[in-house]
Amino acid sequence: MTADGTSSCTAQTTGTPEEEWARWPGLDRVPSLDLGGVREAVVVAPHPDDETLGFGGGLAVLAARGVRLRIVAVTDGESSHPGSSVFTRNELVARRADERARALTALGAGAAEVERLRLPDGGVGEREPELARRLAELYRGADLCVAPWEGDPHPDHEAVGRAALDAARALGTRLLSYPVWAWHWTRPGDAALPWDRAGRLRLPRDARRRKAAAIGAFTTQIFPIGPGAADRAILGPSVLAHFARDHEVVFT
Repeated sequence: MTADGTSSCTAQTTGTPEEEWARWPGLDRVPSLDLGGVREAVVVAPHPDDETLGFGGGLAVLAARGVRLRIVAVTDGESSHPGSSVFTRNELVARRADERARALTALGAGAAEVERLRLPDGGVGEREPELARRLAELYRGADLCVAPWEGDPHPDHEAVGRAALDAARALGTRLLSYPVWAWHWTRPGDAALPWDRAGRLRLPRDARRRKAAAIGAFTTQIFPIGPGAADRAILGPSVLAHFARDHEVVFT
């Protein structure tokens, strides 16, 4: 599994274009999701940018309502470009933290508290029980938690999703789970996705605008960081197209 989640939960070897999802009537049948009444939300991200890709519109909506927001950064994303000689790991960590800060500001969530757990990028699964305990502590006081879907086809996303689910169950806290790489590595109607517990959050125009600007802040991920093969962009246009929709889908 590489940083781009290329180990799929299906047998396909190329990603699903956004046009294929747009043509699928199943998305229109997903029931609407209501975020009303939320006072404090914790949003968990395996890597800097996941919170924006999977739930950036939701963050913008909640921030506009004055909801207290806390971001749990599980890893620092230090392994996104293995083999690159452009940045040291420490330099990449600093760049990605700055990108996240700029993205949160673009979302109107610049006041969000960020808790960095500094677990190893690519190795979260080895620390999953520890992560579940940490998340249970961090969830206290929140009436909504948001984390990656436990079936999202990337090992860190899967481990974070399972830990988030365990912590939410232990506390009885409402949990929403967002897919990221599933949009690229599964196909419409794929039985691997739990459509029976899907919810669709419609994004106002301002939230869509803010999300687009926030995604643009992650320059180390959406553009090559150098000339070599190891410096390639992680999030190409075909991947980013999934996150320009007028809605976000999460699983309850």
